[in-house]
Order: sequence, then C-alpha cells, then structure tokens
Amino acid sequence: MRIDAAVLRAKSLLIKSDSALLDAQVLLSFVLQKESVYLMTWPEKHLTESQQKAYEVLLVERIKGVPVAYLTGIREFWSLPFKVNNSTLIPRPDTEILVEYALKICSPQARILDLGTGTGAIILSIASELPNARCSGVDFNADAVQLAIENRQILKLNNVNIYQSDWFSQVEGRFDLIVSNPPYIDKNDHHLGEGDVRFEPLSALVAPQKGLADIRIIVADARSHLNENATLMIEHGFEQGKEVRNILRLFDFDEIKTVHDYAQNERISMAIYRGLK
Repeated sequence: MRIDAAVLRAKSLLIKSDSALLDAQVLLSFVLQKESVYLMTWPEKHLTESQQKAYEVLLVERIKGVPVAYLTGIREFWSLPFKVNNSTLIPRPDTEILVEYALKICSPQARILDLGTGTGAIILSIASELPNARCSGVDFNADAVQLAIENRQILKLNNVNIYQSDWFSQVEGRFDLIVSNPPYIDKNDHHLGEGDVRFEPLSALVAPQKGLADIRIIVADARSHLNENATLMIEHGFEQGKEVRNILRLFDFDEIKTVHDYAQNERISMAIYRGLK
C-alpha cells in the first residue's frame, strides 16, 4: 500500500478522534522512523508488509482510544521530546503557559521546585532555558521519578535534581519559585470517561474535596519552603480559579492573579509569599 493511501485509510478508521489525520500521520511516521514531512515528500512510496502490519496494530489500539503519545512513547513539549508512559500524565500544550510565566519571573540563578513532576516536562523545560538555575522535580510515584530522570539524561540537563517525595515530605530548603500541576479533577467529573484521560493514572488526575485537596496541601506547606517574596504557581481546572485564589488568600499570599490557557479558560494561578509577618 502507498503511503498516501495508508494515511487516508487510517484517517477514515479514526473517525472518533478529533485529530484523525494528525494521528494517522504521527503513527505512520513512527512506524517508518521518519519525520512527518517524509510522508508528504514521498507519498507514492509503498509500505513493506511488516510496516503495514505494525501500522495496523497501532491503529487498532488508537481506535480503542489509547493516546498516541502512549503508542509512540514520545510527546513534544516546549519543542523538546519527552518520553512518556502510563505512569504519568501526557504533557498538554496549555501547561506550556506555566513554563512561559515561570521564565518571566525567574532570575538566571533562581532556585526552582516542581511538585508532582511526572515526565519532568515542566522543570526540564524551565531548566533548558535557565542553565544556571538550581532546579528540582519531585514525584511520589517511583516510576514517574525514573521516567523524569531518563528525560533529564536524554536532554542532558544536569542542573536538575529529580527525586521521590510525597509533596514536600522529602524536600529541604527554600525556593524562589515553586510550580505544580497537581491532581485537580473531582472523582465524579464526567471528563474522566472521555478522551486520553481514560488511560492516564487516576492518582495524577483526581483529588478529594472537589479536586482541591492537593492544592490546599501545596499552598499551606509551600510557605515553609519559599524564600521571602518568592512565587507559587499552580495549574488547576478551568472552573477552579476563584477557589484557588481564595485558598491562596487564606494562607497569606499576596499579588494573587490567574492567567488563561489557549482556549481563554482560567488555568494558572500564582501569588507571592512575603514571608512571616
């Protein structure tokens, strides 16, 4: 079968995907071990029998709903390639906004902590832009820690320390910036039965108290780990902005603000901790 015919057939099979053509192209590029531009440059080339069989296997899994990133083992974030597996969330484009704002406020030598680092996408992206910063990423999940360490090694970012910790339990010292994309979905949220999240670990998605329990823990305990006039930055659900701002206010944070994601939903809240009063 020709490349162009294989892609069109795959697109017709992936009718339940919002990105059927892109999925078809990414999966075929993965099978061929070529960049996606190869598919457009050589549409007339034929797949070998083994390539076609491998493509069919991936398509069957994608039709079941398995995320493309889990099938290829790679997801791009901040223009960097990150290994992914089902021990962590798949990095989302909207989370790049957190990286963007972190870079706006950080000094080149800042000390930065990422709580619940998962693949390491947030802290490694920040570290790639701030080679002299002292960066740390922690996660309670040992498999996620190992994955983040592998990504650090692949990206050759030696200014990042990654280790296991249940939020702040193993964290020592104070930081100029603490960032986190914690679990923030309510266990009864209907979105848990839709799309890629069906295959992602619930422990990285769901939190008690209508999704706010872990955010409350982070905000309360961050005060013992922030330098004077340091910043806390948290990603949250699109309907949680008001509650998160209230939590930050309750624990004596100042200059509280929320920024929007690419769909203009409230997504990242940040605030400054002035220190003990």
